[in-house]
Amino acid sequence: MSIPQSGGGPIESIQQLAEYLASGCKPKSDWRIGTEHEKFGYCKDTLKPLPYAGERSVLAVLQGLRDRHGWKPVMEGDFLIGLEKNGANVSLEPGGQLELSGAPLETIHETCDEVNTHLREVKDIADAVGVGFIGLGAAPIWSHDQMPVMPKGRYKLMTAYMDRVGSMGKTMMYRTCTVQVNLDFGSEADMVQKMRVALALQPVATALFANSPFLDGRPNGFKSWRARVWRDLDPARTGMLPFVFDQGFGFESWVDYALDVPMYFVYRDGKYIDALGQSFRDFMAGRLPALPGEIATLSDFADHLTTIFPEARLKKFIEMRGADGGPWRRLCALPAFWTGIMYDQSALDAAWDLVKGWDAETRDALRVAASKDALQAQVGDIRMRDLAARAVEISRAGLVARARPGAGGMVPDESHFLNALHDSVDSGQTPADELLAHYNGDWQGDLTRIYPEYSY
Repeated sequence: MSIPQSGGGPIESIQQLAEYLASGCKPKSDWRIGTEHEKFGYCKDTLKPLPYAGERSVLAVLQGLRDRHGWKPVMEGDFLIGLEKNGANVSLEPGGQLELSGAPLETIHETCDEVNTHLREVKDIADAVGVGFIGLGAAPIWSHDQMPVMPKGRYKLMTAYMDRVGSMGKTMMYRTCTVQVNLDFGSEADMVQKMRVALALQPVATALFANSPFLDGRPNGFKSWRARVWRDLDPARTGMLPFVFDQGFGFESWVDYALDVPMYFVYRDGKYIDALGQSFRDFMAGRLPALPGEIATLSDFADHLTTIFPEARLKKFIEMRGADGGPWRRLCALPAFWTGIMYDQSALDAAWDLVKGWDAETRDALRVAASKDALQAQVGDIRMRDLAARAVEISRAGLVARARPGAGGMVPDESHFLNALHDSVDSGQTPADELLAHYNGDWQGDLTRIYPEYSY
């Protein structure tokens, strides 16, 4: 979710920033699950992406959710750019992708109910105005020139900067979608262990959820093109972050890293001020060219943290960022996978035992291999399918140990949300493999078939 942060006075020391991150520490009883997912909207008659405004548009969907389902508007100037209700937000990604940023909830049962309610509401409005939504990791047919541009100042600045630092930044912004989960930590030591496991196992999530084998109307040679895109975006703010595995890593280490990531903007009085490539350290010292003499605040730092895009991201919680957007069933499987691993100590320890012997080169190689071959990837003697099977089993054990019942007590725990992943491990097939089989089989190369057969 990319909305401006708020709260906090001028920054007086780097230690204050570490304390800001540390303030996210919570007792286990207060740990929550926040699921986010993005999806592409399109006009049903033309199969083209939705413009911002018009009879069949992103704006029409937002207005429908506001008027028929009780969401409150979020404005940027004169533009409706999001919605909020009950701790959740609906927001717009750069190319009009619609994102649900869910409320922090206690169980996967609740977060899956939230996802299901949201998709029903979206479908209700979409059907009324003649549009559809589909969950994929990358837009399968649309070219960059066909993608609309949403009226958000943040995205205008980012678009202008992307070609300076990599070749695929605009592809990421306008033609990809993800599903992710945000999870809590109890202490600095707990954060460190979770960040290390999150980064090391992110390629497993990429493999299990691979769902972007097409671009520009044909196969692109990767099972997760979205993951390939992230490898050539901006090395200053992406990647597997080897320093997280260094002895002594903690909140201060993350602050040092974040302060060295070039800025995008400063948000003031409802507007985004261009600070592209400038230094947050200069901002803290009152030497930011964009705002000479002004001192950065904690809310500025919180905004800056949202412009850092590694495979796992630390804020006052941890974001798992390696999975493609996908079909309805997997929107619940992703938070279940990570919750099972992260929220039971025995599971977390087992996951760390699984990955602690890897070096940075192995972790990077797994990331590359996952994007290309998904569950068929292999790095040295590590077979991705075997690794995924072990990770899913660790997650299942963690969910069983959590023993959070659902359906009025009729379901004893959350482990059934992993069923889609068990199916993938058993068959070796991911959503991308299924799509490619259709493309090369009954679709006979007609990729337009993906819309009626895979939309929500």
